[in-house]
Amino acid sequence: MNPPSSVASVLELVTADPGRPRLTWYGPGGERIELSGAVLANWVAKTTNLLVEEFNAGPGVRVGLDLPAHWRTVVWALAAWRCGACVVLGEEAGAADVVVTDRPDRHDGAAQLVAVGLPALARRFDGELPRGAVDAAEAVMTYGDVVGWVPEVEPGVDALDAATADRLAHSGLMSWALDAATAPPGARILVRLDQGRSDAVTTALQGVLGILARDGSAVMLAPQLADELDADRARLERLAATERVTADRA
Repeated sequence: MNPPSSVASVLELVTADPGRPRLTWYGPGGERIELSGAVLANWVAKTTNLLVEEFNAGPGVRVGLDLPAHWRTVVWALAAWRCGACVVLGEEAGAADVVVTDRPDRHDGAAQLVAVGLPALARRFDGELPRGAVDAAEAVMTYGDVVGWVPEVEPGVDALDAATADRLAHSGLMSWALDAATAPPGARILVRLDQGRSDAVTTALQGVLGILARDGSAVMLAPQLADELDADRARLERLAATERVTADRA
């Protein structure tokens, strides 16, 4: 089987087996979220539709993700790439055309701002929103479950602008992701996140996209939990057995 050539084809791949877990998140306080292929594609579709319909996202539009390494960050990145936009990470994220953040107070001057609540069951953003900001928890759910009209992805246009990685065009996005995929196709892979690293978000996006592109699934561990499990090998092994992890990309 040839590897997917785009994010759209990755989403087609993961929905070919719609009930299979594709992205599992372990967060603080015992939080666990599991997204099957169908659910992941649904989240990405809704978010893509919001970006296109609300912000005219497409080739040349820069979507700044001022978010930690997190499952929601993966969804927003996939949505931006699905409509051909450029994901901007790091300090430049706040100067992007659209700023997506869990800290909207840092960007009250942004012309187009989306506030993201990170807790799994958040129905609205918990905190003050700058005037004109979009509450992602409320807005995303109002959009269609299937991707509507989106601009055609332009291969030569930027897909990723991050201080911790070379700038990538959409034509190189999938090879960049697959370069990080060292486990066998179809593997269920433990992904440890280290928020202390400057490239934590870039590495997480590259790793998860590469895993999905090889028909696998990812189990993402929040930084604090990853540290706790590294100090408690027995607990780590129990979690890996429970989740049927077959590889650890550490």
